[in-house]
Amino acid sequence: MYKVKLCLGTNGQFGLKDEEQILLFHKFGFDGFFTGWKKGQNIKKIKGLADSINMIYQSIHAPYLNMDLMWENHEEAKGVIDEMLECLYDCASNKIQVMVMHAFIGFDKHTPNKRGIEHFRIIINEAKRLGVKIAFENTEGEEYLEALMDSFKDNEYVGFCYDSGHELCYNRGKDMISLYGERLIATHLNDNLGVKDFNGNITYLDDLHLLPFDGIANWENIVARLKKVNFNGPLTFELNKLSKPGRHENDEYTKMDINKYLAKAYARACKVGALFTSS
Repeated sequence: MYKVKLCLGTNGQFGLKDEEQILLFHKFGFDGFFTGWKKGQNIKKIKGLADSINMIYQSIHAPYLNMDLMWENHEEAKGVIDEMLECLYDCASNKIQVMVMHAFIGFDKHTPNKRGIEHFRIIINEAKRLGVKIAFENTEGEEYLEALMDSFKDNEYVGFCYDSGHELCYNRGKDMISLYGERLIATHLNDNLGVKDFNGNITYLDDLHLLPFDGIANWENIVARLKKVNFNGPLTFELNKLSKPGRHENDEYTKMDINKYLAKAYARACKVGALFTSS
């Protein structure tokens, strides 16, 4: 799209290998992508494919399922630290400039601590040495994100990844761009329906990753906030094709074949991009 690049995250729900997904993203008009990471994954092969078709490998999303252990004792955190460093080395060796990380996982703890900060410092110091930026994402556990962003506020290799859907559910609609927008280096754009539970209890089931304009997100407002902080990077989308257990909001997408779904995803991405490029 004119004046803005559009990227999409690969996703196991799409039912294809990363390389097959990337070729389809390219076919339907996306300018780039991000991937997840797991041990033994051939990132070099994926980067080679991206270069061969002139696509942006925008970032790698580091594993996140054990990020709560980063705030425990060093013995418990060590395996997670090692995994994060391996992912970081893959970023550096393949010239991928951003690694996205979660600060925490879980809903029952709200007490960041100094040992956790020091565990993250190991990764951040190595990121600086390698020239890779760490983008911390707004998820559950806002206190942990705040602690990291404050502890490394003067580190140019620590930035923010804004997830629009997470803002509506995990962050209860709080304006996360106003908090960290000056350090924004990546986006995960998706729609959401907020918190379902009448009493306001949040669970991972609220994190729907709908196509833009299929939820309650105010995209004009989101774009206005991105523009206010002069964000000029790619607009990167993170979308789910399948519904969460017991939910049905994504069922419409499940019925679509991947080609129809990606065509629709690209059209919605363009709609967001059009808002971004309008005066």
